[in-house]
Amino acid sequence: MSANYFKKYPSKDGFYKEYGGAFLPPALEAEMKKINDAYFAISKSHSFISELRSIRKHYQGRPTPVYYCNRLSEKYGGRIYLKREDLNHSGAHKLNHCMGEALLAKYLGKKKLIAETGAGQHGVALATAAAYFGLECEIHMGEVDIAKEHPNVVRMEILGAKVVPVSHGLKTLKEAVDSAFEAYVKDPINSIYCIGSVVGPHPFPMMVRDFQKVVGDEARAQFLEMTGELPDSVVACVGGGSNAMGIFSGFMNDEEVDLYGVEPGGRSMNLGDHAATMAKGTPGLIHGFKCYLLQDEKGDPSPVYSVASGLDYPGVGPEHSMLKDIKRANYVVANDKEAIDAFFELSRLEGIIPALESSHAVAFATKLAQEQPQKSILVNLSGRGDKDIDFVMENYGKDYV
Repeated sequence: MSANYFKKYPSKDGFYKEYGGAFLPPALEAEMKKINDAYFAISKSHSFISELRSIRKHYQGRPTPVYYCNRLSEKYGGRIYLKREDLNHSGAHKLNHCMGEALLAKYLGKKKLIAETGAGQHGVALATAAAYFGLECEIHMGEVDIAKEHPNVVRMEILGAKVVPVSHGLKTLKEAVDSAFEAYVKDPINSIYCIGSVVGPHPFPMMVRDFQKVVGDEARAQFLEMTGELPDSVVACVGGGSNAMGIFSGFMNDEEVDLYGVEPGGRSMNLGDHAATMAKGTPGLIHGFKCYLLQDEKGDPSPVYSVASGLDYPGVGPEHSMLKDIKRANYVVANDKEAIDAFFELSRLEGIIPALESSHAVAFATKLAQEQPQKSILVNLSGRGDKDIDFVMENYGKDYV
């Protein structure tokens, strides 16, 4: 990769080769330009960087550690390490970009943060950021996900956020994005839409990547300090792709490091039973940007499914779409059963209960360790599984306990 990769991508119009951009109604074009201009104006300023670094250190508890999985590695071979984003304040990587977006909103004089959430981790993180900065917060969440992720709904409400149930369509993440976007369009002057992943119209894929890059930068330095070398492979789950883009960014110019994004294979690879966008999708438009997209015969976004609410999105980040085409990253699949197996296995062998999203990455890592027993594997453990324990035990507990 070019040493100037992060200056080259995205282009000034927000494209990662053919993907990305901003396909918006005219009413929102001016607002997005304001957000883009403000981001470039303040993101390099000393005061913004200093405040964000202080928040990360003294509030979020960064840097999060890299941990060697001794018993998991003994069982499967290889050397499996975890970047412990589950230990980031609020329980996942999401707070990395939410604090940055909220700080930007404060600079712009916004009064309300609006967002979607699937698994609830982005919603909790944004509610946390809103409480920190004294802003209003409105989170749109599909009714299916509200039932699956009840602990996170309670956390959002305790933090002062208004949770808006979304009852149309499949009542999951795509519909939550639609609903949140509609709410933002009604009042773009006083509110800001804080997108929860490296998706959406420019500048959000770039902004979220830049805020999440701290994960990769930390992990690269920590792994070198621990082992004296770089990992052979870096593995992360991919829905929209923010945690993967965060850790990949630290290793983008290290060609000898293989990057693996793990998508949800769900119940089967039949349309509607999975959310494996890279495996089965084709280029298309969704939510104001171009990416690989799971589409039905009419070209509309198709129904998707995953046991992990944070992964059931028919699109994917435009930068991931480009990385697939240029073959810098490999995109693979783990199904529901493999993810549930990994959920229990990491819990019992290492005493770490992972989020169901992260469990997909752990599942693939154990496969990779068996195939490459001499190699080192760094997994981004993007979140903790507290939010999933009721759902998992109710639906799968009898098979594991």
